[in-house]
Amino acid sequence: MTKKNPDDSVRLEQSVADENALGTEDATQSENAQKIIPLDDAEEVDEEPNEIIENEEFKPEEKPEPPVEKEESLPEEPQTFDDIELPQVDYSGFSKHEIVETLGLLIENRPTLEIREDVERLKILFYKKLKSEAEERKSKFLEGGGKIEDYRQWVDPDDARVKHLLEKYKEKKTDYNKVQEAEKYDNLKKKYDIIDKIKDLVNREESINKTFHDFRSLQNEWHSIGVVPQTSLKDLWENYHHYVEIFYDYIKINKELRDLDLKRNLEAKVLLCEKAEELLLEPNPVNAFRFLQDFHNQWREVGPVPQESKNEIWERFKEATSQINKRHHEYFEKQKDDQKKNLDAKIALCEEVDAINLLEIKNFKEFDEQADKVVALQKIWRTIGFAPKKQNNKVYQRFRDSCDTFFEKKRGFYADNKEIQLNNLQLKTELCIQAETLQESSDWKATSDALIRLQKEWKEIGPVPRKQSERCWKRFRKACDHFFNRKTEFFAALDTSYEDNLKAKLAIIDGLEKFEPGADVQVAFERLKELQRKWTDIGFVPFSLKDEITNKYRVAINKEFDKLKIGDEDKSILKYKNKLDSLKTNPKASRKVRNERDKFFTKIKQLEGDIVLWENNIGFFAKSTNADTMIKEVEEKIENAKKLIKTLEEKVKMIDQSGLDD
Repeated sequence: MTKKNPDDSVRLEQSVADENALGTEDATQSENAQKIIPLDDAEEVDEEPNEIIENEEFKPEEKPEPPVEKEESLPEEPQTFDDIELPQVDYSGFSKHEIVETLGLLIENRPTLEIREDVERLKILFYKKLKSEAEERKSKFLEGGGKIEDYRQWVDPDDARVKHLLEKYKEKKTDYNKVQEAEKYDNLKKKYDIIDKIKDLVNREESINKTFHDFRSLQNEWHSIGVVPQTSLKDLWENYHHYVEIFYDYIKINKELRDLDLKRNLEAKVLLCEKAEELLLEPNPVNAFRFLQDFHNQWREVGPVPQESKNEIWERFKEATSQINKRHHEYFEKQKDDQKKNLDAKIALCEEVDAINLLEIKNFKEFDEQADKVVALQKIWRTIGFAPKKQNNKVYQRFRDSCDTFFEKKRGFYADNKEIQLNNLQLKTELCIQAETLQESSDWKATSDALIRLQKEWKEIGPVPRKQSERCWKRFRKACDHFFNRKTEFFAALDTSYEDNLKAKLAIIDGLEKFEPGADVQVAFERLKELQRKWTDIGFVPFSLKDEITNKYRVAINKEFDKLKIGDEDKSILKYKNKLDSLKTNPKASRKVRNERDKFFTKIKQLEGDIVLWENNIGFFAKSTNADTMIKEVEEKIENAKKLIKTLEEKVKMIDQSGLDD
């Protein structure tokens, strides 16, 4: 290994020595972005990364020794622009056997660096399930009457296989690290070989163009070689830049070419400054910090710049670096505060579930209400970010245990009340049968009321066995939906006919207003009755216009009846028929018509009694001196009473035929 002679009088390229001041210590990026996690997975928060090191004296900094590899862990993988962060696989639903198979496939087929986190999560999940099964077997043994001193721990064959796989994984990891370390030392040797070749360029007896071309080829080869051991980096770069400077001085490259080279280097470093300054606008400080590391590596690879620009360009790059480092530091400080708040919020959720567990719940409805609250608390939990790493798993386990306690209590209650659930199933099945009986009905109002009543009864009945719950509900819902869909379709079709009915009734009103009775009263009377019949046959009109249209019709036809020279009894009957027709559109008319019918009937009985009384009185009047006059008056009363009875009986008959008294 060739090193620079301290006494060598040849000047070091200052721009290289000064600008090679940024440390290259690897920073472990945080992956504690807030995610919604299933309650079956423990949460993890990575450690805060280091900062890019700045050196006020512009000297290469001693790099720390590589960290000693810990048991069952992997070295940090270098970050690049092309890193793609894949989403984590959720293994929480895997069985123990599936975990073992997945672990074997990962270790056998995937690079060790890609599966570090998956191996760790699978290992934790496997032993958690193994422990749970062991505790369950032990509990069953003791519940069956066994004694603790007689219990023998069951040996799971998957345990040995997992240990074998983890040992194999550890060996692959060790082999990988050895290969990586060997490659670094091989790269170091290659770079020192290039330094020796650059030394040999001096004093070569050939054209300067040929020598400079060879020098550029060596430089390109140097940049294409990968990383070297961290401990050798400072010495390597000092030797490299030293002999590059000697080469430049020896060949006396012409100033124009050298200035052009320095100018290109300055342009490259200005571009790096601009990229670093653009990172100040990057919303994610962790991404900005990661990109900055790469910019520092590129800065080191760029050669010297003109002497007059050296300090200015370096200060510009250093200022951007300082601000990005500050944002990066503040980001993790804020994360600590946020995680503390998240911890407080999660503890509060744990306390809420604990309070629910202390309640004395006595029926299905209360259990369902409290279960909804617990599920809501679980949803809130998933929206809260990570707590501090030391407390994160602990508070998660507390919350999960509290939720498990509640749902175990709920399952026990439902199991103890199975007979009640079966009775509820019978009641709900009967409601299904009733709903299915009504689903084809066309009595829209009565059936709607009946189904709504059944729905209320359904809600009041408690829960049914879980296996039949969904099927029973779908059956009931299907019958209700079938009826209400038919009702909707029916009234949708009616809406289109209402406008046609309105036009037809307006035409009748117009005909009444233009009605000419002519000379024949009986013909005019029949024409009015025909118009009356047509009006009755026409269906509903829009509700908002119903009263207005009915009043216009009633006024118009009564006016025409009044013009005709017909008996008062006939007019009264026709007008009353007109009144009944208009009442048919009023849903509240039934009670009014029933009262009217009762009055008519009472009046008929009263008149019949009067007629009997008057007829008896005629016999007494015969003995009187002015008997003829009195008998004539009584006979007129009897005749009028009979006509009124006939009119009232006709009205009662009309009421009975209209159906309004039902």
